[in-house]
Amino acid sequence: MHSQSSSSIRWLSTFFFAALLTNPAFASLPMVDFSRMGQVGLAGAFAGLSLFNNATAVTFDPSVSSLLARTGEGVLTTLGTTNAGGSIQSGCAINDIFYFAGSFSSIGNTSVSASNIASYTPSSGVFAALGSNGPNGPIYSLYCDVSTSKLWVGGHFTSPGSSVAIWDTKSNSWSAPPFKGFTGDGGEVFSITSNASENSLFFAGSFLTSFAANATALNNTNNPNIPYSPGATPFSSSLVPVPLEGAQILGQPSSSDPQFSNILNILCPAGPDGPGNTWLAANGNGAVITVRDFLSIDAYGVRLGNTFQSGFGTTTFSVTSIPDNTVQTLSYVNLSTGQNMTCTTTCPLSTDSSILYQDFIFTAPVTLTGIQITLSGWTGEAPGLHMLQLLSSGAFASSNGNLKSCFSPNPSNTTSTGKWATKNAVTNIPATLQTVLVSTVTVGMSPSQAPSFTWQPYVSASGQYDVYLVIPGCADFQDCPLRTSVQVTVFPGGGSQPWVSSISQQVQSDTSTLVYSGPIVPSSTDFVTTVSMTLANNPEGTGQDGQYELVAGNVALVLTSASVASAVGSGSSGSNTASSSQHGFGFFEWPLSSSASIDATGTIPNTSETSLDMISIDLYNAMGATTSATTSVTAVAQHPSGTVYLGGNFQLISGSTSGVSNIVAFKSGSFISLPNNGLNGPVTSFVLSGNELYVGGSFTDTNTASTQGKLKGVAIYDISSNSWKAMGAGVNGVVNSLALANGQIVVAGNFTEALNSSAAGAPVGGLATWSVSTGSWVNSGGFVVGNMTFIGNGTLPASGQKQTQFVAGSVRTVAEYGSSGLVMLSSGGSTGPLVTPMGAQLTSSVANVSSPATVTKRHPHVRRGPSAWISHLNIGTLFSRQSATSSILPPSPPAPAPAVLAGAFWTNVSTSHQVAIIGGNFSFSSSSVTSSAVAIYDPIASSISALAGAQINGVVRAVYVDQKQQLFVGGEFNLTGTSASGLALYDLSAQQWDTSSMQPLQPSAGSSVVVRSISSSTYKSDAVIIVGSFAQAGSVACQAICLFDTTLNQWSSLGSGIQGDISSVSYAGNNQEILIAAGSITLLGGPTTNVAQYNFVNSTWAAIGNSAEIPGPVTAVTVNNGNSSSIFAAGRTADGSSPFMMFWDGISWSSVGSSLQGTTNISQLLMVPLLNTHSANSIIESDRMLMISGALSDSSFGSASSVLFDGSSFIPYMATATAQGALGSISSLFYSLANFSFTQQQFLATGIVILISIAIAAGVVFLLALIGILWTLLSRRDDRVAKYNASDDDDDDNSVQHRPSSLLEHINAATRTTILGAPSPSNMVGAEKDGAAREATPAEPDPFGPDGSNYLRAETPSDAVVGTMAAEEEFTRPAHARYSFDGTGEGELPLTAGLEVEVLDDRDVA
Repeated sequence: MHSQSSSSIRWLSTFFFAALLTNPAFASLPMVDFSRMGQVGLAGAFAGLSLFNNATAVTFDPSVSSLLARTGEGVLTTLGTTNAGGSIQSGCAINDIFYFAGSFSSIGNTSVSASNIASYTPSSGVFAALGSNGPNGPIYSLYCDVSTSKLWVGGHFTSPGSSVAIWDTKSNSWSAPPFKGFTGDGGEVFSITSNASENSLFFAGSFLTSFAANATALNNTNNPNIPYSPGATPFSSSLVPVPLEGAQILGQPSSSDPQFSNILNILCPAGPDGPGNTWLAANGNGAVITVRDFLSIDAYGVRLGNTFQSGFGTTTFSVTSIPDNTVQTLSYVNLSTGQNMTCTTTCPLSTDSSILYQDFIFTAPVTLTGIQITLSGWTGEAPGLHMLQLLSSGAFASSNGNLKSCFSPNPSNTTSTGKWATKNAVTNIPATLQTVLVSTVTVGMSPSQAPSFTWQPYVSASGQYDVYLVIPGCADFQDCPLRTSVQVTVFPGGGSQPWVSSISQQVQSDTSTLVYSGPIVPSSTDFVTTVSMTLANNPEGTGQDGQYELVAGNVALVLTSASVASAVGSGSSGSNTASSSQHGFGFFEWPLSSSASIDATGTIPNTSETSLDMISIDLYNAMGATTSATTSVTAVAQHPSGTVYLGGNFQLISGSTSGVSNIVAFKSGSFISLPNNGLNGPVTSFVLSGNELYVGGSFTDTNTASTQGKLKGVAIYDISSNSWKAMGAGVNGVVNSLALANGQIVVAGNFTEALNSSAAGAPVGGLATWSVSTGSWVNSGGFVVGNMTFIGNGTLPASGQKQTQFVAGSVRTVAEYGSSGLVMLSSGGSTGPLVTPMGAQLTSSVANVSSPATVTKRHPHVRRGPSAWISHLNIGTLFSRQSATSSILPPSPPAPAPAVLAGAFWTNVSTSHQVAIIGGNFSFSSSSVTSSAVAIYDPIASSISALAGAQINGVVRAVYVDQKQQLFVGGEFNLTGTSASGLALYDLSAQQWDTSSMQPLQPSAGSSVVVRSISSSTYKSDAVIIVGSFAQAGSVACQAICLFDTTLNQWSSLGSGIQGDISSVSYAGNNQEILIAAGSITLLGGPTTNVAQYNFVNSTWAAIGNSAEIPGPVTAVTVNNGNSSSIFAAGRTADGSSPFMMFWDGISWSSVGSSLQGTTNISQLLMVPLLNTHSANSIIESDRMLMISGALSDSSFGSASSVLFDGSSFIPYMATATAQGALGSISSLFYSLANFSFTQQQFLATGIVILISIAIAAGVVFLLALIGILWTLLSRRDDRVAKYNASDDDDDDNSVQHRPSSLLEHINAATRTTILGAPSPSNMVGAEKDGAAREATPAEPDPFGPDGSNYLRAETPSDAVVGTMAAEEEFTRPAHARYSFDGTGEGELPLTAGLEVEVLDDRDVA
């Protein structure tokens, strides 16, 4: 048995299912006949519900991993568990066998020894190990190749392969894969999936691969991102223009024509030479163009494009640098000879309209803050320009923001980890201000935990570059004591290894430190190299006040050559390794048709590379070779279009996808980022459904927080629209696994709630279900609480059947049915009721209102009809007062949201559906609107809707629908915009709140209104009874109980009223003329009592029994079928320490719940009818039982939420669980039929009834004929025995002796006698007189004679009785036998002389 205590927290976590111990009394449930109650709903504070219909214990140990089977409807069945500390991570099916793997040594209820992998055969329920030489370490992934009957296994082991192995199901043998396996970093395989066409396998995880080098440069001529011009060279076209949008630019004097006067139009002209894209000087004048950026710029030249507008053009110019005011010597290409030329003061600008632009290069890069271009020669009216750009030294990136350069697909960028702040200083360049970013680091912090900063300069083309890190001088910033050294990593691309340098930032003045020199080779047109900086492994200096300061300034790339002949870079203080191979990380493709045998733990030859193996190379490079054992790829999926999606735990810091986290796509040979740079947490699993990629993991949003936190644990990437979509608002925990089956995405993980779009949570345990068609969370069927590690599809279903699944994880609780606070019950189950979970989801975004001390949960239900009888005993006996004041009601049991506390049925005229109106502590979403506390649930459509109008703020504890389609709502709440408090009226026909017909309830001083029950009596059908805690209704003083007349819309008190609080009411009497109220009651001028009666007939109150016999306030009461001498009441003792349940037999109260334990809280008592019977006793009849609901604990059965009481013992009926796995509670059972009978009615099938009727009819006919024959034979025998007396003869001796002529005559006569009846002996005298009269009457034909007319069918039975079948009424002739007759012949009747006889037919002449 399961023992309990109020502080048993551990018991709550492991739940109460250990109470289902083997007990013959509980092996089968009593069959409650819910069909007699109409529609039946069961409400409470629970997320899962189970029936007590098991004969064996079902316990769960969270330290083991449990394997569960899940049907297509979601019903869960436990199959077996691993050893303690075991785990199950993956599974798949081949034919009719399911294979599963993880880290365990045994599995199954019989503890089958299995090393990390085993099989399960559903048809036989047998677990089996897979050979004896399987993987010697944990297994994380399985792939079932059904076509070859092979099982591919991935994990972290060394045998039979390195992290990969194959099990051949035909030969029952293990082998290594053809490529040996993987090593490096974690050396783990987390995912094995197939490509879109299922002809190759994708392996993903944390491992390294090495491929033979075969990289080529993207371009070695002019930059393809820049329009071609003969005036440029491969070198000059590789120089990225400096963005000048923020610079001060003046062109003087300017043309008076507004279409040509804006100098800014020529920086990045939007169109060809012409208005809006060209600047012209004033007629007759030369011009000066001045550009001041006020920032330090490393420039390598200018790009000028002449204008060819009629009458305008520049012929010569010069360039002066600012601030040194030096006229620069420029190098350019002679367009006629193709030779490089130089110029200074009169540099020529081509007037050939075919030349789009010319590049003029400085002799060396120049650090400047601006330039001045003097247009000294022109043609026509004035000089002008179509294009002006300042060329950088190669490429650049600033820590303080970057603008897009002309012709570049994207600007330079930066990313960082940790906190970085802006810091300013005046530089040694006049009129400039230097801005940098700084971050403080605690001395002694690990570099892996320190902040990092990454520059991503846009590099336009391949070439030889010198990469400089510009270190701001500490003197200008006055932070020299804080400075230390940093580690800088440069990723150059092109298969080259990253260059790592340790650089000191302890410099007094601005210093440019070379951190890399060598080729930079973009692998795509939007390639971005990266320079990353973090704390050095051995930081310099001691810091200041225990802190170091890292400084992020600018990065400058100086182009030294447009050639990439060299493959190895160099630097001032760094190191890298020249290699003939390229590294890859975390991904490998293996064609299933391949017959090659290679070693993927070494260098993979080019002949074995696939086009998708570039994924691993690019991934390694994009991560800057900063992989580790914690960096991994855990999920891979390929769309039919060819795009491959990778998810895991990684950060990309180099290349075009720099800044992307945890998910990326590989398309057309290169990585592309998903919107908002991916997700902000690791990805664990993918499911691809059409153009929707479902993603699971431990993230909450995109990297840029674009969804306001609505991607908690799960997300949808819409491939067609390239956008993220939320699944409601996700789940409140980590998602470990996803699976697609039956049009639903099933989510497994360590969470308890599924969140809707408004972030309100519906309890789901560790398993949630998303409907692909409706785009919403739906009921999962079964309910499980725990850290679920795996969900996967089982064997293929038969035609027309749903896909079954397998679930695994650390389980604390499993319930047969999952539902958020409401299920529908019906008869018909073989071992109990049929349970239909609520199809909609209720959530918990409402406040968990704590009930005041006087509040007790009591929920009304539709009352039963009058009893067939009422006791003659007077229950209104008054007893002497036992105390001067009443005890307060105990607090209600907790009902954390979502909880349904009350319900009532109503037929919706618009849909003709009988719907359930429910109230409680919950919220829900309907039509994108969130509502709370009360809802209309349609069981047929499985839909939920809100009441129109104002919203309830609080908790609903009672609902009732009267005959006028008015909904009464009671509880602890306010109605927005009204004065209603605790009670409100809603017109269901008009679909609006009725705020004028009913005056509000008023509380007692210092308290609030609480309505606990709303009901009505058939004796007063136009009145509704409201009970709870309140002082008056409108102006009517009616404490705790008040009557509302629905015809007059008026309040009135019941008699002289009561004092105290009422929790529950019931009704007694043939016409419910007696109300039974329970709670903590003091009668006015009378005793304090806990149960009292009110008589509607004489309007009087009276105590029921001696109040001293009830140990405390009552929280629930019910009357047994209107019998006022059979009342049950339950509550808690006056000190609140113990529960009780009492029975009133018309004379006294007696305890019937002495075995209930202290944690029990009873919410409802209700008599229910049975299909079967139990042994009758003096308390409860054999055709019914008492249903006790709440949160129950008893020494006989452990814990339950609903128990049946047969008058002598408690029978556990239902158990519930909360989303956290704790014991739930049942608040009320409500039903639709106001009147039902407890009398059992047994009905046979129609066919059997017809057969029985035919048999009875045939039997009756045969019996009538037999009786007639026997009657006739016996009569003749009596005549034969009688002696002949001659003196008794008549004078008429001429009569002849008549005898029947045939057996048919006898049968006819007997039949007539039976139908018409023989005369009684007492009528003998009268009969003789009648006989004389009949002799004078003409003879009538005998309808029973041999004439054919006697076979006419009687139309009615009365026709046969009066003889109206084709004949008039017939009279018989009485007579006496003159002589005795022995009657020995066949068909003869013996006669005795003097025997009275009745002559039926005297026409026989024989």
